Amino acid sequence: MKAICATPPEDPNATVERVDRFADGSVKARGPVRDGELEGYWGWFREDGTTLRSGHFARGEPTGEWTTRDSTGAVHEVT
Repeated sequence: MKAICATPPEDPNATVERVDRFADGSVKARGPVRDGELEGYWGWFREDGTTLRSGHFARGEPTGEWTTRDSTGAVHEVT
């Protein structure tokens, strides 16, 4: 999964936060982007604001453990 930063920072190697939103303006996904790739901790959310999935990226590739939560916030799966 590749992401492109809509507004490039002055320093192309700088890390900037990216926020994707649902049509109603609530946060759908949030995390850092560096050099056009997802980097570090990212979270995906439901429209009601509860966390759906979270984990880390390194140079645009998922890494380590990823956690999926049910609608009550309880851990459903760790992969």
